[in-house]
Amino acid sequence: MSKPLSGKVAIVTGAARGIGRAYALRLAKLGADVVIADINLAGAAEFGEQLSADTVMGEIEAMGQRSIGVEGDLGKEEAVTKLFDQAMKTFGRVDIVVNNAGGAIARESGPLGTETTMGDYDLLMDANFRSTVLCCKAAAPIMKKQGSGIIVNVSSQIGSSILPGGMLAIYGASKAAVAMYTRNLAAELGPYGIRVNAISPGIIMTARVARQAAERGIGTNSQADALPLRRLGTPEDVAGALEFLATDLSQYVTGQVISVCGGAVLTAS
Repeated sequence: MSKPLSGKVAIVTGAARGIGRAYALRLAKLGADVVIADINLAGAAEFGEQLSADTVMGEIEAMGQRSIGVEGDLGKEEAVTKLFDQAMKTFGRVDIVVNNAGGAIARESGPLGTETTMGDYDLLMDANFRSTVLCCKAAAPIMKKQGSGIIVNVSSQIGSSILPGGMLAIYGASKAAVAMYTRNLAAELGPYGIRVNAISPGIIMTARVARQAAERGIGTNSQADALPLRRLGTPEDVAGALEFLATDLSQYVTGQVISVCGGAVLTAS
């Protein structure tokens, strides 16, 4: 089938730009209607990311699928309730949830674990782990009632391997928590016909990474040359892993954390 997700409804968090946008567009290409959730639905403009329409929702509608946007901070329970309520009111079902919101977004302190302020700790854990937990809790009763569903959480290479000098320690810990939560959720929800997996991206050359590469030392040529595949990833590379996990290609796969990192991590995650 050219559109194996026809008739399905997906929620993608953190989908206004970057990897999240690539996830949303890939699901729409596969035939799903897509709810775009983000703290800033106009976030692509911040890093000069070029869209083919005014919004990601417009891009999806141009592909022949329905889409709505819901803005909010998904580290807060009321924002998650609003997201799922609007999705159900508009589409009547939720078949796929991609918990992509978050990132290494600390603002107050340095990148080392002992330098991280508790304000940044709260920010990182809320954005990366709490948002995932809240969205999974909201999705579970809907999917249980349907007797089916797919949840794809987003961990990180830094959740399973250590950066030089222990950089981004709290961010890595939040993403390691996502990976372990994914495995436990797969065990809990499998009997209800719900599969739960995670994607663990390496360094992906989004517009944000490209804009900040020199400043942050992430996305450099030397990092690309150190990888077995000798290049950094693209958002489309990670979207390919999502296509596998969101379709029947992975119908007997659950509780797995799939590394999409060009070979940066060569041990089991």
